[in-house]
Amino acid sequence: MPDGHQGVQRGAATSSLLRRGGRLRRTVPSADGARAAVSDVVRLPDARDGLRCAPMEGSEFTEEGFFAAIASSGARALLIGRRAILALGVPVLTADYDLWAAFEDVEVLNAALAPMGLHPNRTPEEARRTGRYVLENDEHVDVLVARAATAVTGEKLSFDDAWSRRQTVRCGEADVALPNIDDLITTKRWSMRAKDVLDIQLIEALRRTPT
Repeated sequence: MPDGHQGVQRGAATSSLLRRGGRLRRTVPSADGARAAVSDVVRLPDARDGLRCAPMEGSEFTEEGFFAAIASSGARALLIGRRAILALGVPVLTADYDLWAAFEDVEVLNAALAPMGLHPNRTPEEARRTGRYVLENDEHVDVLVARAATAVTGEKLSFDDAWSRRQTVRCGEADVALPNIDDLITTKRWSMRAKDVLDIQLIEALRRTPT
């Protein structure tokens, strides 16, 4: 369950995953600010090419526009849930979006997505007090607002730590921030429903996939 614990931000270099010929390639910033590739991490299944970024019928919503709006706003928000697993190339089924937003950035996130017709069901103050809210029109976006959350297995993960270790995938021309593999597994342990256990197995299999 989310709690009010203020995590200590780590200074680990942010990694990213960039698509290169059907692979996701991990890169890290070098000393001069350039990005240097250090390893290919997984070949994507042919059935899925990461995020499809297709327009949604009956709405102004597009995945690329959605993620571009978040990235350009400066709001710190991580894609979690099954959309994050799908973004890494694992063919799972899901209809909704799940975000973990920085405690201080609710207003920035809401303003960024308002032009897409996504409206919050709670005020920022209510969202921070309850720990979550929904952005909704034709699409449904669940937003977790917590400085930290604790898994049923006991691990505590702060947003600051997860953000400092985040990885990035591409959705068209937009960057999508999501937790690294270990932190993504931890987020799935927050509830440990049957589908979460299955998702953890899929993520672990992804990590073992040879390059």
